[in-house]
Amino acid sequence: MLILQRKEGESLHIGEDVEITVLAVEAGRVRLAIQAPRDVTILRSELRVAAETNREAAEEEASPLALLGVLKEQGKK
Repeated sequence: MLILQRKEGESLHIGEDVEITVLAVEAGRVRLAIQAPRDVTILRSELRVAAETNREAAEEEASPLALLGVLKEQGKK
């Protein structure tokens, strides 16, 4: 894992095609702008976890209540 410090208006590049710019830092929250090709998937981590859990639940035929519990736990983080 690479850990960087950036100020508002500063950017970083990932590969040749992805640029991430810090737009604002306010009250412990960071606003980022991500410029990437359309074929690059960008997901917030909680959405990725929810999608994986949903896929696993469909394969295992888990109850909807079990899936809801996982999503609620992710919301608390």
